[in-house]
Amino acid sequence: MKVQVDKSYPMPSSAEVAWEFLQDLEAVAGCMPGAKINERLEDGRYKGTVTVKVGPATMSFRGEVEMKEVDVAARSLRLLGKGTDTTGSSAASMNLVARIEADGAQRCNLVGASEVSMSGKAAAFGGRMMNAVADKILEQFAANFASRVAALQAQRAAPATVEGGAPAAEAKPAPPVAEELNGLALVWGLAKDWLRGLFSRKTA
Repeated sequence: MKVQVDKSYPMPSSAEVAWEFLQDLEAVAGCMPGAKINERLEDGRYKGTVTVKVGPATMSFRGEVEMKEVDVAARSLRLLGKGTDTTGSSAASMNLVARIEADGAQRCNLVGASEVSMSGKAAAFGGRMMNAVADKILEQFAANFASRVAALQAQRAAPATVEGGAPAAEAKPAPPVAEELNGLALVWGLAKDWLRGLFSRKTA
C-alpha cells in the first residue's frame, strides 16, 4: 500500500537558517517524536529507530535513511528511508523531497512531498487512516522544527561579543525532549477531529 503526503509549514526564520538546519539530519530526526539516529554510516546514510506506543504496547522499528540529491541553489534535498519492525511483521519505505521556500527576510516555508509504501500488518490500517495519522505526526514534527529554527535564528541575531570584547561562545539550540510516538493519543486526536466535523455539518 502506498500513501502520498504533500505538506507545507510556515517557519519563523530566514530561509538560510532553516536550510542550514534541514541539512543536519541528526538534528532533524530529533524533531520527530519517537525517532532517533543511532549510527552514522558512509555516503550520507544513517541507521536509526522509531518507537511507537499504542496503549500498553510499544513497537520499535529499525531502519536506514539516506540523504541524496542535495541542491543548495534550490534549498532542496531527497531522503530515502526503509525499515522493519523488530518482529518482522511490518515493513515500510519512504521517498521524501523537502525544500525551503523563502517568504520574506525572516520567514520561510518548509515544504515536503513524500511517498510511503507499507507492507505486512502496518498496511492493514488502510490509506485513509494512514494519511490522517501522518497529518498528526507531521504537525508534531513541524512544531518541533519551528522551535529549533527559531532558536537558531535568535542565536544568529545575538551580538557576537560579550562584556570585555571577548567573542561569545556559540551555543547550539537545545534539542526537543525525546518522546515516544503515542499512537493512542493520535487515534484520540483523529476521533475528536471526526466528531468536530460531524457536528459542524449537522449545525450548518
